Amino acid sequence: MAGKDIKWDLVDLAIPDGCNLVLGQSHFIKTVEDLYEVMATTSPSLEFGIAFCEASMPCLVRKDGNSDDLVEAAVDNALRISAGHAFVILMRNGFPISVLNAIKQVQEVCGIFAATANPLQVLVFQSGQGRGIAGVVDGFSSKGVETENDIEDRKRLLREIIGYKK
Repeated sequence: MAGKDIKWDLVDLAIPDGCNLVLGQSHFIKTVEDLYEVMATTSPSLEFGIAFCEASMPCLVRKDGNSDDLVEAAVDNALRISAGHAFVILMRNGFPISVLNAIKQVQEVCGIFAATANPLQVLVFQSGQGRGIAGVVDGFSSKGVETENDIEDRKRLLREIIGYKK
C-alpha cells in the first residue's frame, strides 16, 4: 500500500482576543470575494479578515478583509491548516450568529466546521494528494449539567450582556 499512508496532524488555530472564527469549506476561487461581500454588508462596525486555501494550481492562500491584522491572522491560520478549499474568517465587533446563514447561502460554500471564540483545534490528515479536514475540537469537554443558577446566568448573558433576547 505504498503511497496510501495517511499522516494526521492536530492544528491549533490562533484566535485574537475579542474575536470569533468561522472555519468552513468551499469549492471555487471566487469564495474570498463572495465571503467579503457577506461580511461587509452585515454591519458597518464589523471588522474581519478572510483567507481561502485554493485547491488547484497555483494552490495559493487567497485573502481579503477590512482589517489588516485580522487578514494576517486569517492567513496564518489558513497556512497552518493548508487543506484544500478550507476558509477561515476572523471577525471583531460582531458574532458568527449574525453572519452564519448568509455564509451558508454563498453558492460555493459546502459547509461549516466551526464558528467560535473558544480555543479551536483542527484534525487535519495528509494523503499523497494533499491535506483535508477530518473534524474540529471546539472548546472543552462538558463538566456536568446546568443548574438553576446556571440557567439564570445563561439567560442573563443572552438578554442583558449580549442583547439577543428581550
